[in-house]
Amino acid sequence: MDAAVVAGSAALAVLVARAGSEGVSVYPQLSHGAAPLNVLPAGWAPSVRTAFLPMLACVALYWRRRFPVALTLSLVVLSVAWPVAVPLLVALFTVARHRAARAAIWSAVAALLPVAAQPLVPPGGAADLATTVSAVALVAGTVGWGLYVTGAHERAAHAEREAGLRADQVRQQAREEIAREMHDVLAHRLTLLSMHAGALEFHPTASSARIAEAAGVIRQSAGRALEDLQGVLRVLRAPVVSDHAPPPQPALRDTDRLIEEARAAGAKIELQQRLDDLSTMDPATGRTAYRVLQEALTNHRKHALDTPVSVTLLGGPGQGLSITAANPVPSRPATYLHPPSGHGLIGMHERVRLAGGRMSHRLTPAGFHLEAWLPWTT
Repeated sequence: MDAAVVAGSAALAVLVARAGSEGVSVYPQLSHGAAPLNVLPAGWAPSVRTAFLPMLACVALYWRRRFPVALTLSLVVLSVAWPVAVPLLVALFTVARHRAARAAIWSAVAALLPVAAQPLVPPGGAADLATTVSAVALVAGTVGWGLYVTGAHERAAHAEREAGLRADQVRQQAREEIAREMHDVLAHRLTLLSMHAGALEFHPTASSARIAEAAGVIRQSAGRALEDLQGVLRVLRAPVVSDHAPPPQPALRDTDRLIEEARAAGAKIELQQRLDDLSTMDPATGRTAYRVLQEALTNHRKHALDTPVSVTLLGGPGQGLSITAANPVPSRPATYLHPPSGHGLIGMHERVRLAGGRMSHRLTPAGFHLEAWLPWTT
């Protein structure tokens, strides 16, 4: 890239120098370099002697990124006696591209000093006016183009950072969705496994029939946990599901099965259910309601299994779906096989909020009470 810039600048510098020798100038040259020319060998052709320093200036463009401002100011000084307009413009562009806008503006002002001094040097006239116009246009256009390119790169970098942030947010949302699904699916099944395994541990003298029954429940719960986990993974890997497709996860119509599983684990559940036709409920809302109820029963199993829990499901189109779960304070502190994480209620609140509903819970001396409301969308 640098070699191409140097070669292109050298070719243009030769053309500008040849045009200057014929009286066509694009940048003010206040003298013709008579004193510096005397330093060069006398045997060199005049054209070679005139182009020698501009070629060196073009070679110096190799270091334009390291010393753009110093190179620009040096070329402004050389431009007084030598046709170095082309490497000067390249250096100016580099300043505008890689340095602050203030440095670019001051470099442009320095590059226009020979233009301001040109009227003081004879002969003047129309040729000088044309040179002045072209010099101002070239300097302003070069600096303006450099600043535009810089702004475009900054906007592109900003857009790339924004895209990266959005991608990170999408990935974070996906991870949160995975975490919610894993928690909702596995917590329910694993608490059942823990309870039945704990029963075997604390009652080693149970009959072989009871042990076989508990082992069967454990095996069945483990199989269903694996099926639920596979279902979650299928949902997470699948493309977007249309609004009218059947829900890939359990819906509110599976409430009876969920209640029976909890009762089989020893929970005392009083269920009141007055719902309109569940086929009119949006599948996403039904799944959210199922997960809320599932988490409520899981928490009851963890914290207050020896107390009855009252569950109420009310609603229909136009009025929404109300879910309540309440249980009194247990008579003795709960014994945990695994310490609770505290993430269950947080996940429930987040899930209900994303579904457009609202949820509240409170713990009083009388007991625990949970209320959730979801819009009944069709």
